[in-house]
Amino acid sequence: MIIGISIIVALVLPVVLFMAFSPQFGGIASKESQAGYKQSSQFRNGKFANINDEKVNMSGDNFMAMIKEQFNMHPNARPKPAPELITMDSADIANYKGDTRLFWFGHSSFLIQTAGKNILIDPMLGQSASPVPLVGVKRFNAELPIDIEQLPKIDLILISHDHYDHLDYGSILKLKDKTDAFYTPLGVGSHLKEWGVDAKRITELDWWQETQVGNVVLACTPAQHFSGRGKWFSDQASTLWCSWVIKTPEKNLFFSGDSGYGKHFSSIGDKYGPFDLAMMECGQYNELWKEIHMMPEETIQAGKDVGAKLVMPIHWGGFRLAMHDWLDPITRASAKASEMQISLLTPKIGEGIVLNGDVPHTAHWWKQHESVKLVVND
Repeated sequence: MIIGISIIVALVLPVVLFMAFSPQFGGIASKESQAGYKQSSQFRNGKFANINDEKVNMSGDNFMAMIKEQFNMHPNARPKPAPELITMDSADIANYKGDTRLFWFGHSSFLIQTAGKNILIDPMLGQSASPVPLVGVKRFNAELPIDIEQLPKIDLILISHDHYDHLDYGSILKLKDKTDAFYTPLGVGSHLKEWGVDAKRITELDWWQETQVGNVVLACTPAQHFSGRGKWFSDQASTLWCSWVIKTPEKNLFFSGDSGYGKHFSSIGDKYGPFDLAMMECGQYNELWKEIHMMPEETIQAGKDVGAKLVMPIHWGGFRLAMHDWLDPITRASAKASEMQISLLTPKIGEGIVLNGDVPHTAHWWKQHESVKLVVND
């Protein structure tokens, strides 16, 4: 018995200590901040919640189906070879003064240059979407189109929620001293403070709240998702999740964050649309958790709901976080966009896209991977 207990302690204690002291997990909001959350209509019974309390069905049958799905990985869940990327020119980025331009880093990370400002959205620029990089889910590409150190001064960073594939500890450490301001939904600022970001540079917003940075208006808008960095069960839903509206004299942009499909998209479109571009979540989905992640066809419908002239599928092309074929998100979304006659933006990772009034031309670059897959299967 003593030997058995010793083995259990030897196995469990390092895990407990890691979870208790690793900075990856972030911080906890102060009691004063938590008291303020009670003013939010999203904060109920000590936790944040979706509209109508929408959440994943965790009943016995559904839970067991989720467990089984983990052993049903699609053979093409990761690309072979990795997606082609375009190297970004640091000097060009630093000196750019033109029309609104965006760069996609894969998944949901962007650099947007607009109204004379450099804006980063969900800058997960690390190699692993996990608190334990050595064993976590790895990025498809071993490199990024540009290293963080080569990026120019960043005027503001927007964070949609605190999951590891959107808020990365290592990236924040490298960005915090070259960034003027961080904007997050309620509670997420506690992680940034834990990582050394000055509280004066952090602004937390509730859904439908707005702020202005120079000539850029930011609006924190609803999403249908959840939060938590997995430290303890009590950590779940302790911070809010959101989508973002970025309105400048040049363009009106929408970033969906992570979200299941719902009526909130129409509400956002009614209040802030139409949008020149909507960056819409598409990927890492499953019918078992459709409440918190959209199917590709819903992505296109949501783009129409917000009143987008141009839709860009995101949340794919960077990491494998679901069991589907990694090409399914873009092929299904592309087919639906064609059916609904909605313009789709599909840049390569690192490709600079200028929004100057015309619909930018982007190639269907992923089709070469379809050809590779056919050859392998044959």
